[in-house]
Amino acid sequence: MTEGGIRAAQYVRMSTEHQQYSTENQAEAIRRYADQRSIEIVRTYADEGRSGLRLDGRDALKQLIRDVESGAADFTAILVYDVSRWGRFQDADESAYYEYVCKRAGVAVHYCAEQFENDGSPVSTIVKGVKRAMAGEYSRELSAKVFAGQCRLIEMGFRQGGAPGYGLRRRLIDQGGNAKGELNRGEHKSIQTDRVILTLGPEEEVETVRSIYRSFVAGERVEKEIANDLNSRGIMTDLGRPWTRGTVHQVLINEKYVGNNLWNRVSFKLKKKRVRNGPDMWIRAEGAFDRVVDKELFDAAQTIIRERSRRFTDAEMLDGLRQLLERHGYLSGLIIDESEHLPSSSTYQSRYGSLLRAYQLVGFTPDRDYRYVEINRLLRGLYPDVIAATIAAIERLGGRAEKDATTDLVTVNGEFTVSIVIARCLELATGSLRWNVRFDTSLQPDITVVLRMDRPNRTPLDYYLLPRIDMTVPRLRLAESNGLSLDAYRFETLDPLYSMGARVKLQEAA
Repeated sequence: MTEGGIRAAQYVRMSTEHQQYSTENQAEAIRRYADQRSIEIVRTYADEGRSGLRLDGRDALKQLIRDVESGAADFTAILVYDVSRWGRFQDADESAYYEYVCKRAGVAVHYCAEQFENDGSPVSTIVKGVKRAMAGEYSRELSAKVFAGQCRLIEMGFRQGGAPGYGLRRRLIDQGGNAKGELNRGEHKSIQTDRVILTLGPEEEVETVRSIYRSFVAGERVEKEIANDLNSRGIMTDLGRPWTRGTVHQVLINEKYVGNNLWNRVSFKLKKKRVRNGPDMWIRAEGAFDRVVDKELFDAAQTIIRERSRRFTDAEMLDGLRQLLERHGYLSGLIIDESEHLPSSSTYQSRYGSLLRAYQLVGFTPDRDYRYVEINRLLRGLYPDVIAATIAAIERLGGRAEKDATTDLVTVNGEFTVSIVIARCLELATGSLRWNVRFDTSLQPDITVVLRMDRPNRTPLDYYLLPRIDMTVPRLRLAESNGLSLDAYRFETLDPLYSMGARVKLQEAA
């Protein structure tokens, strides 16, 4: 068959480590290839910002394969920029398999920027096999280089992501080590050469952390008693929430309070299964930050925690876990940490290798991730605070905002209505993040404010102000990057909403 008159689909992919291969540049090269061969491009499948290590998360490629296998494809060729854009699968046979699926259905795959024709000849088969292996090897080498670079940054005392925690703040410094200011919650560095370190927070928070350690070590008070005392004095956590046994325990065991920079406790390399590493694999830089508590006091707290856990035999730990299961009907790390008479969840992980193994020993096999139960509970507690803060901010600017007690719909200045939705962050097996949004179509708000939570579902990541006129679907699934049609409505703060409700006196305006 001659190539003239062939109908083709183009597949383009852009990964975060290959920004120079933008989908637009790939499409332009593919177009030139098609024009030279009189191929008509009738459809485009695009995975933007997607790793090529696995099929998971690459919705466009999966749809392409489904269309081909089902016979729904209205094309007989697939144009791809090169072998690596098809995928950097760690098993070269997986890459070959997906191409074979297309070939079996009568749809040929063309690699437009490669120096060989994918015509099934012995030479092209050999070269293609080498290219596939090279594509996978590149990812392995890049992973090793990135890991080494991250280890080096940790050893130099630089913070690698994550909230600073109570009593600490993130400070931005330039490549010369000069301070550029503090990063607030949700803020990130914008210059690649800048770095982040931890520094002491407000004096009252620092003193609170020290008092927690003193109460635990010298006062011989347990975490629950300390939490109750903090709450009775109106002291809130860094997230603006009441203290619990678990949050106090986390303060007592985190090495950042003695200035240590710790990393690599959990690995997730090349999109494979998450692995909890042993202490011998942790990357630690001691004395990287200013200490909140003295090393002696911190070590004394760790000794108490270890001895307290050591008093439990395996049988006692499992019996306590069974009783906890009977009381709650399910188990989670948070439930264990909140139990006054049991060791922490980290102790169970250390003793049995993983929480899942401990669950199995007491006859509990979770059919779902019960962390979401706890996360949903926390988000439900956050919701009233978000609405109250929104109303207060609008009123400070001279506006008027009223909340319907039944529907929680907020009416601003009697002119437009606002519905606030908190979207929980979901992490896929590939490491990609998703947020599911359900619009309240029965209320038909003029604007839906979607508050996207960060990866651990602790703090807001950003906000989407979505007008009803542009939202015609009952549900929406947001990714980390959603294209201009949606990200045009994305904001770092709710200031744009507040300004919509602001009012200015006429004489001031004049």
